[in-house]
Amino acid sequence: MSKTCVPTGTEPKDTGFGYTLSVIGGKYKMIILYWLWENKIMRHNELKRSIGNVSFKTLSIMLKELEADGLIVRREFPQVPPKVEYSLSERGLTLIPIMNMLCNWGEANSRYAPGAAEERQA
Repeated sequence: MSKTCVPTGTEPKDTGFGYTLSVIGGKYKMIILYWLWENKIMRHNELKRSIGNVSFKTLSIMLKELEADGLIVRREFPQVPPKVEYSLSERGLTLIPIMNMLCNWGEANSRYAPGAAEERQA
């Protein structure tokens, strides 16, 4: 019998699966992690430009949550004007293989996405 991520009678939120989803869930968290992995260190406005249509406030909230979960490091430099840089923490780096697996799955399965009917018929 194989071990299941969410045993029968268990709420998904009370499992490792639920915890993982709570940490990486949110519209922009995975994108933020991706950009920090690609660029190593980024400032708030660099992230905002890279992501595109995210508000200043939403990005700030996502960054605070990722920092609170120990996935990113916020480094503040005591100068005027203030300078703040973000990078992946050691813990955040452990998500990169999982993100790569998600990417691979998407590449292998994107032809089945709605709107890809033309490709399926070919």
